[in-house]
Amino acid sequence: MAVTSDTVALCAAADLVVERPEGLYCPPGDFFIDPWRPVGRAVITHAHADHARRGHAHYLASAASAGVLRARLGDDIALQTLDWGEAVEHRGVRVSLHPAGHVLGAAQVRLERAGRVWVVSGDYYLSAHDETQPTCMPFEPLRCDVFVTESTFGLPVYRWRPQAEVFAEIDAWWAANAAAGRASLLMGYSFGKAQRLLAGVDASIGPIVVHGAVETVNAAYRAAGIALPATHRAHELGRDDLKRALVVAPPSVQGSAWLKRFGDCSDAFASGWMQLRGARRRRGVDRGFVLSDHADWPGLQRAIRATGAARVIVTHGHEAVMVRWLREQGLDAASFRTEYGDDVLDDDAAPAAGADQP
Repeated sequence: MAVTSDTVALCAAADLVVERPEGLYCPPGDFFIDPWRPVGRAVITHAHADHARRGHAHYLASAASAGVLRARLGDDIALQTLDWGEAVEHRGVRVSLHPAGHVLGAAQVRLERAGRVWVVSGDYYLSAHDETQPTCMPFEPLRCDVFVTESTFGLPVYRWRPQAEVFAEIDAWWAANAAAGRASLLMGYSFGKAQRLLAGVDASIGPIVVHGAVETVNAAYRAAGIALPATHRAHELGRDDLKRALVVAPPSVQGSAWLKRFGDCSDAFASGWMQLRGARRRRGVDRGFVLSDHADWPGLQRAIRATGAARVIVTHGHEAVMVRWLREQGLDAASFRTEYGDDVLDDDAAPAAGADQP
C-alpha cells in the first residue's frame, strides 16, 4: 500500500477510508470510492473517466448521474442509485450521497460508523462569488469529523471571476466572429464543461453546432431535465450558417479532419487552466476563457471551513501546498495519493458506442 509518511502517522484502525492499490478503500464497509482498478464494489462520485471506470462488479452512484454513467460505461453495468441524502447501510457503514456542484450527478460520499463521520468530496465546485452552476445541483456543505478534499486548483493564483463576466466575453467573441463570417470553435470537455458552456452562452447570436461526443452527453442532460439551447450537428447546416456558428467540441478535435468543414475559424479553450499564460500558449488557441468546474483557492477554503472537520486529507492536486496551509490553520492535515488526473483524461476515454462519432 503506497502511503505518505503523514498518512501513516494519522491512520488508525478506526479510519473509514484508507489507501489501497485499487483506490480509496473503506475497510469496515469493504468497498471502494472511485477506484482506478477493477473491484467488487465501487461507490462512484461522478462520471468523469478518471473517477468512473469500466470493470467493477457493482456500482453505487447518485440517481442524477445514472444517465451519464450508462451513456459512458454502457447500459450493462450493475448500477444501484441513491437519491440525494438517501442512505443505505452496508456492513455497519451508513452511506449517503450529497451534491458536489461539479457536473450532473456529481456527489460527495458521506460515511458514518460508530458516531464518526467522514466525507469524501470527489470533485466539487465552489468559488468566492457564492455562485452555482445551472447544469447541476450546488455543492452541499456537510459537517464531518474527517474531510477528504480534492485540490485540483489548490494554489492561491486560482481565483475565478464571476461567471457572468466570462460568458459576456465569450458572447462578444462569438458575435464578432459571426459578423466577420467566421465560425467560433469553443473547446471544452465533452461531459460537464460543454453543457455548462451551452447553458451560459447567448443562443440568439447564431446557430450552435456540437460534436457527436458532446451531443451524446447532451441527451443525458436533457433527459435529466437540464435546459440546454437547441443544438445541431455540422451536416445539418448550410455553409452560411456554419460561418456564423458557435461550435462546441472536445479539445481532441484540434487538427482533425472534422474541423475542416468549418473553414477559417477562430478557436478558444474554456478551462480553469487558462488562468496561466503558459497553458494558453501550449494550447495554441486564439482565446483562453477561464471557466472551471472545480473549486478555486477561496472555494476550497470555504468548503473545508464549512465542514467543521478537525482532520483534512487532501488529494487530486497541489496536495503539499494545501496540507501546509491547513496545518498553519491548526488543522490535522495529510494527503492521499490517487490516480485521478485533470479532466483531459475524460476526452481520451472512449464513450459508449457511437458517442465519439462527429
